[in-house]
Amino acid sequence: MTKGFLKHGFLLLILFVSGCDKKNSSGSVTAPESVDSTDKFPIISDDELLTLVQKQTFKYFWDFGHPVSGLARERNSSGDVVTSGGSGFGIMTIPIAIERQFITREQGLERMQKIVTFLKDNSQKFHGAFSHWLNGATGVAVPFSQKDNGADLVETSFLIQGLLTARQYFSASTPAETALRKDINTIWEGVEWDWFRKGSENVLYWHWSPDYQWEMNHQIKGWNECLITYALAASSPTHPIPKIVYDKGWTNDGSFVNGSSYYGLTLPLGEPSGGPLFFSHYSFLGLNPTELTDQYTNYFTQNKAHALINYNYCKADPNDYGYSDRCWGLTACDIPNGYNANSPTNDKSVIAPTAALSSFPYTPDESMQALKYFYYKLGDQLWGDYGFYDSFSIKEQWLADSYLAIDQGPIIIMIENHRSGLPWKLFMSAPEIKSGMKKLGFSSPNLN
Repeated sequence: MTKGFLKHGFLLLILFVSGCDKKNSSGSVTAPESVDSTDKFPIISDDELLTLVQKQTFKYFWDFGHPVSGLARERNSSGDVVTSGGSGFGIMTIPIAIERQFITREQGLERMQKIVTFLKDNSQKFHGAFSHWLNGATGVAVPFSQKDNGADLVETSFLIQGLLTARQYFSASTPAETALRKDINTIWEGVEWDWFRKGSENVLYWHWSPDYQWEMNHQIKGWNECLITYALAASSPTHPIPKIVYDKGWTNDGSFVNGSSYYGLTLPLGEPSGGPLFFSHYSFLGLNPTELTDQYTNYFTQNKAHALINYNYCKADPNDYGYSDRCWGLTACDIPNGYNANSPTNDKSVIAPTAALSSFPYTPDESMQALKYFYYKLGDQLWGDYGFYDSFSIKEQWLADSYLAIDQGPIIIMIENHRSGLPWKLFMSAPEIKSGMKKLGFSSPNLN
């Protein structure tokens, strides 16, 4: 069981027991047993379709953002509970929305000022790190579980990834944009990444609680969604980690190497068959894997193999779940009566649109096939106010009525990385990232 599964899969089942702030959407809509093959919407160009998906999905963060803080609600039934990591994803969509003319630069700047001011002045922090959840009106930490009521370093890294992307975008010398960058730097420089070594251990720890200290005892080790955490920790101008923490912690002396072949594709790193697809999305919203190499792999090769293995598994559909070369994509999402980190080795018959759509940079043809299927064939049920609903199962005749920030955000961002590379260009332009990644042994033209 991977660390990523533990955090973004199994532990989320707690929410359905506690009823804290997640709504179990099981059985909310019935999916047809046999899919009607007629087109549900008029055919438009591929480019128009990509823009439509980005614009509609962006509404989750823009229209449904918390009215006080501007941060992203955990899901569409969360009330005041906002998510730090999902908010980082939402922040990354703002430059895209401006460039695609969904909003004006002035509107984007105003929203960023609201978010950053709230994060800097109102949000509870723990050695500079944020909790997984916080109250969007007060900024007080909301427990994710009993002992997970303090710092969450991984969710903090997703938030910082977004903030640095915004900092690089709002680069004008005007007083407002200058002040925004200064405030973002205050938040970024306040995170005590090195403190999460729990003293001087050569590994980073995911959680710390003011009540339970290090009792969660959750080391951040790869391969999963957390490369960005080590990248930022190494890049910090105020609290950096040395390379040995990355080598001994994240790579565990290279023990995350795979090297096996699945469907004729060699997978350089990670668990058998690659695990859930968010492993190739969350860290690479900002980190550009193109020509990014180290002693272990080329990271675009890694992520492309991961996506294609997932695709080929669904195309083969070994369990007769109704998957195909158009209906594919296994990742963490809602399932009937719960939540699961779906993958070829942990398959619950549920497809999440975010899986294939956030893989556009790696599998453009296969992802476009999936997009057209989701929109034209299933769109009368799957398409809603904030884009595609979270997930569905043809086998179970089930469709979620939920939207999750951590699933909606990567759709917009990774489609844009496929189309223009804008998020990658912005994040990789940060001078701290260039030096930090090189310190860890990475090479890329984007680090020069």
